[in-house]
Amino acid sequence: MTPTTSPALAAATTHQQDTALFVAAFFDELTRWGVRDVVVSPGSRSTALAMAAHELSCRRPHDLRLFVDIDERGASFLALGMAKASGRPVALVCTSGTALANYYPAVIEASTSRVPLIVLSADRPPQLQGLGAPQTTDQLKAYGDHVRAFRAMPLPAGRDRDIAFARQAAREAVLAALGPSATVADDLAAGGLRSGLDNFGELANYDPNLQVAARASGHYAGPVHLNFPLAAPLKPDFPGADMQAVLRGARDCFSLGARAVMPARRKGDDAVSLTVGPLFGSTGQLSAASVAAIEEALRKRPALVLVGEGACETLAEAEEIVAWARRWSFPLLADPLSGLRSLDEPLVIDNYDNLCRRASCPAPEVVIRFGRYPVSKAATAFLEKARPLSIVVDVAETRDFNLATDVFVGTTPLGFVRSSWHGEGRKVQRNFAEAWVAANDEARLRVLAVEKAGEVEGAYVRALLELIPEGSCLFSANSMPIRALDTFYLKDGKPIAVMANRGQNGIDGVVSTALGVAQHFAQTTFLTGDFTLLHDLNALALQREIKQMHKSAAEGEAAVPAANIAEAESAAACPSAVPSARAAGAFAPRRGAHAAPDPDATVAFDPIADVTLAGDGTMDVGAVAAPVAVDEGSLLDDGEPEATVPSIVVVLLNNNGGAIFDMLPQASDDPYFERLFLAPQDVDFQAAADAFMVPSARVTSVRDFREAYAGFLGHPGISLIEVALPLRGVRDRYAPYQA
Repeated sequence: MTPTTSPALAAATTHQQDTALFVAAFFDELTRWGVRDVVVSPGSRSTALAMAAHELSCRRPHDLRLFVDIDERGASFLALGMAKASGRPVALVCTSGTALANYYPAVIEASTSRVPLIVLSADRPPQLQGLGAPQTTDQLKAYGDHVRAFRAMPLPAGRDRDIAFARQAAREAVLAALGPSATVADDLAAGGLRSGLDNFGELANYDPNLQVAARASGHYAGPVHLNFPLAAPLKPDFPGADMQAVLRGARDCFSLGARAVMPARRKGDDAVSLTVGPLFGSTGQLSAASVAAIEEALRKRPALVLVGEGACETLAEAEEIVAWARRWSFPLLADPLSGLRSLDEPLVIDNYDNLCRRASCPAPEVVIRFGRYPVSKAATAFLEKARPLSIVVDVAETRDFNLATDVFVGTTPLGFVRSSWHGEGRKVQRNFAEAWVAANDEARLRVLAVEKAGEVEGAYVRALLELIPEGSCLFSANSMPIRALDTFYLKDGKPIAVMANRGQNGIDGVVSTALGVAQHFAQTTFLTGDFTLLHDLNALALQREIKQMHKSAAEGEAAVPAANIAEAESAAACPSAVPSARAAGAFAPRRGAHAAPDPDATVAFDPIADVTLAGDGTMDVGAVAAPVAVDEGSLLDDGEPEATVPSIVVVLLNNNGGAIFDMLPQASDDPYFERLFLAPQDVDFQAAADAFMVPSARVTSVRDFREAYAGFLGHPGISLIEVALPLRGVRDRYAPYQA
């Protein structure tokens, strides 16, 4: 039962205490509903929001991580990367004025890539609107239809109903960001299918939950925007708010108004507790009638499956799709972002881009599409010409710029393949699949020849793919890097998570996105060109922030004597009242003690430590296992163990300009082409790396690249390898390995 506030007590609160109570309840509820990361862009008007996030991250580092990025545009893409990798909404905090306008590119990308973001913008109060007050503009519905939801928040107040509203607003924000169709992976259903796939179990360090693609993009996730009007004085009073909360029967201001669902106990049965937070349903399996109709459409018609981003997230889910395709003998044309190239399966057609360029390519009469259209323009052009019966499987929309949707199936790819299918591939379909497999095997030999071609883009990419650790992440820039992956990333049975920003296919904020993604992996490799790196070069300044954040996490998890746990938890509850949480012996319980289990914990990089009670009465802190071992470095200057800092290797394919235009219709020998499209920049990226304290190397041979890449793997923080390439002639360098 929620305590009620007496009129006398309500009158005793100050404006700063009311502000603290309101924003504390809001952030606490965000974490209760699954938010684990917040990115703050510093500013004055957003003081209450930023300090609430910071306060909560200090008191309960197991619940919330806080990152600071002074560049709003970079900060928004950093958050987008975290959300893309984790599938959890990430909160963004900015001040008023043009600050939230700098979030706009990331909001658009999040909307079209289906990435859950929660934008929290501070605003001037109504009394200052439209009167020429500084740093004031109309922020209401600033993002238009690019957000899944918008809410104009009221001025903060500290009454019980105000606190309840703050919590409900947080819940609504999380639900809107995740989307109505969001689901949690069903390990039991996946496990049932995996039992017949023994060959997948031969993978080294096999983990069915290993991530192989971006999360959330298969559902209708997206950005939401909440606008907070905040009046001066802007600094919230958390110690005073804690005292007010205690008087109302709560532990502190962050727990005021929080509700818990207590399990009902039945005699002879174990109690089943209901975790507060979003509970998601099934993936939407098809009815028997729908299955029968689709199976009838497939009769005696050769079919294939076009698999793009959003088809699956984990190795187990990729296996499910493959197991279903085996039953039907469906060729799976696998985009590099599909997750399927992590499996060495004959039906996974990884050279589809080359095959679709050929006149001899086997044409389907039916195509089933999972996820968005693939990177390959050749594939979409091939299907546009063939015009087969088109079945689109998606939870919300067709995303069909080919204007070819004949049947729309409103579910996820997993819901589709988990449905009760009765048919199987017949002779026509088996012959069709065999033709695709044979052609794919032949094309593979052609692509592999690039490994002996010398210093060309494909040789460097093949070397990278050979050396990249299993279980790590490969994030790709757009333009030439993603096309290089489409051509040269061949399935080899090594599971890696491949991601990119394909919502808008641009170069905006891509470096920041890659660094955000990297916070959920022990090892990340970012493949980029020079335009993309230059456009977001100041993201390298996050080198310090990334190391600082993980150092703070390690300090927050420091061991304390068991006898002092209660005292430490009490001190941690109110770090504002002591010199520092660490000085007071703050103790953060292991993940799960006060939070819902993290479904990503087995595959995602997590700085939080497992804590167990040792025999000497102290708390033993042991690092969570990560998919890839990372050198944790030496002791910090103060003698504390260093946190495991993620390793991010930036591989820069530097052709000193827009070489991709050499492959597009704009290509010309006329002067306008170099001036307007190639646009050489002559940037010294080694000096730029030095400015941000990023270790770097410049290589001119594949041999040197191999040595540099192997040396930087596992190095804490950001490192850079610059590969020097010619600006002109890229079409000729790719031609031997395409079509």
